[in-house]
Amino acid sequence: MHFLVQIWDQRMTVAKEARKLSSSLAALSILFVPLLTIFSRPSPVSALNTITHLPGFHGTLPFYLETGYVKVDEVNDAQLFYYFIKSEGKPEEDPLIVWLTGGPGCSAFSGLVFEIGDQDGDELLYNLKGYLVGNPATDEKFDNGAFVPYAHGMGLISDELYESTKKSCGGEYASPRNEQCANHLQSINECIKGINTVQILEPVCFFASPKPGIVAAYSRRLLKEDIKGFPLLKADLSLECRTSGYLLSYFWADNDTVREALNIHKGTVQQWQRCNYGLPYAHDIPSSLKFHLNLTSRGYRALVYSGDHDLLVPFVGTQAWIRSLNFSIVDDWRPWSADGQVAGFTRTYSNNLTFATVKGAGHTAPEYRPKECLVMLQRWLSGAPL
Repeated sequence: MHFLVQIWDQRMTVAKEARKLSSSLAALSILFVPLLTIFSRPSPVSALNTITHLPGFHGTLPFYLETGYVKVDEVNDAQLFYYFIKSEGKPEEDPLIVWLTGGPGCSAFSGLVFEIGDQDGDELLYNLKGYLVGNPATDEKFDNGAFVPYAHGMGLISDELYESTKKSCGGEYASPRNEQCANHLQSINECIKGINTVQILEPVCFFASPKPGIVAAYSRRLLKEDIKGFPLLKADLSLECRTSGYLLSYFWADNDTVREALNIHKGTVQQWQRCNYGLPYAHDIPSSLKFHLNLTSRGYRALVYSGDHDLLVPFVGTQAWIRSLNFSIVDDWRPWSADGQVAGFTRTYSNNLTFATVKGAGHTAPEYRPKECLVMLQRWLSGAPL
């Protein structure tokens, strides 16, 4: 068996992902909506497409999968492509969860196969009950200023460097206030530059492919030809690297047979990207704190969770901005468990706001701890304490 097939079997088997989705989403209806707008050729909105078979999975899918397009701009015929998975419990009664993948610019397909799928909605003005955010970039001051105390707390920088940085920066790390502060922050960056920021315990690996053009050229030949002759930089496809699975997802998602099975309109996307960081957009909202305050003050339930090994958006900053809301504590800091083991820690505030850490998880917490995150989600949806 060739090297790529071995990795596919171990890391990216569609059957494995299908069974995982089926077992973990039995009581939820989930709509995965990409943040990327798809501009299609002039055509009406697609009829509902029920998917029963997918390349790479033998037999009928063990869950209900539907795909389609939602038109969001009549003038330009701009449409959003979505995946929908129906609850296997009571679809008429179970909550509809809309998953909007962040990034910004990351595909909902990434959430569909690499995470367990946890968010819902029907575009969000219709009978909204609450919302969840995971490791959310919320406020530049809190988020960008959290990496120094987090790095110190996790043993990534010395006591001396932390104390001198804290003194010269006055405890504000989002932007240097003087040259000495800037120099200390540079020293910290040098110290942690070999750390995987999205999961500090995992190795630093390439993100997807060092040469995206290679992926585009080969992906359309996958499942059609023998892959023995593909110069795929085999040494880079390490089983220790989570990004090896990300790379292989490009091959599957860009395959013509897969696109036909998912009823994706031809010509809408030349090459699928797990995360498109080249999107032209204006970053003009440095803080979303006022939206959290508005929603929770109006009675909407909120769950804010953080993988506790994420250096990109550390839970230290998330805790800080939650404290800035000045909500009273209803249930103080305590561990929460899954299958008899501590899965993280939680605190409940007034206005139905719950904060929880997921022990050992990285930036996309359900990707690293799917079982624990499912337990967390189910308890929260049912109104039970974590």
